[in-house]
Amino acid sequence: MKTFILIIYLSQIILAQQFGDSTYNPQISNPMYEISKGPIIFVDEGHNNFHTISGRYKPFAEVLTQDGYNVKPFNNEFSTNNLKNCKILVISNALNERNIEDWTLPTLSAFTDSEIEQLVNWVNDGGNLFLIADHMPFPGCVNGLAERFGFKLNNGFAVDPNRKQLGDLFTRLEKTLQDNIITEGRNKSEAVDSIYSFTGEAFQLPSDAIPVLTLNNNFISLMPDTAWVFKEDTPRISVSGWSQGAVKEFGKGKIVVWGEAAMFSAQLANGQKVGFNTPYAKYNLQLLLNIIHWLDGKLNS
Repeated sequence: MKTFILIIYLSQIILAQQFGDSTYNPQISNPMYEISKGPIIFVDEGHNNFHTISGRYKPFAEVLTQDGYNVKPFNNEFSTNNLKNCKILVISNALNERNIEDWTLPTLSAFTDSEIEQLVNWVNDGGNLFLIADHMPFPGCVNGLAERFGFKLNNGFAVDPNRKQLGDLFTRLEKTLQDNIITEGRNKSEAVDSIYSFTGEAFQLPSDAIPVLTLNNNFISLMPDTAWVFKEDTPRISVSGWSQGAVKEFGKGKIVVWGEAAMFSAQLANGQKVGFNTPYAKYNLQLLLNIIHWLDGKLNS
């Protein structure tokens, strides 16, 4: 019963109108590049994305702009030619046209087979992909792409029934936040000790991926046929030990797969702060910078 009480509480917040927090003003004390001197980061906006840099991911783009990157919207089909000037491609919560307003099963691929093939080739040849897929329906719309890199996304809602606040806490102390190059950064000032995510999905890793966020023994995945509609007979499985964030080298390139999107932005929903602007999520911004620096080759294993 407490699982459903929690979900009802979360749905009241998350289903409220979400928008970027216009008051959020990121401060980067030691930017990687001078303003506009860094490489190009494309943020996909051509696949019915729930997050765009003019909307819910504006704070995401502002952080990376302050770090010196050239952050640009991408509205084209994926091809090695269209991505030739791109150092890092970010895809956040892409949707098939069928699922733009209809968050029910089936969830269809957001990308054509040709686009998936082109993306795999682009990463293999040295491209860097940051693939973010939140709770259902988003994993179902991008799983075909993720599987080509060995990741198996779960098209559900990863929930800890014992959660006592809006975010799920991951810490190094509890070993749910792993010790690796992503959490250590370039020096002690960039080390990340705790992270909060805000209701995402769970996924399974290929053997050559490096986990960053690992779900503890409490986590289950609820898998409704309609997003945010939960019943007593809604299927559920244990996702203990599964991941919500991981990285992997692939050919000459790199890929980061993440199972929650709001943690990398600053949003307002029903009066609640979600993401960078949440007072207790003080390391989330640094985690984003460490991920981008790793994809950029500035943070080496």
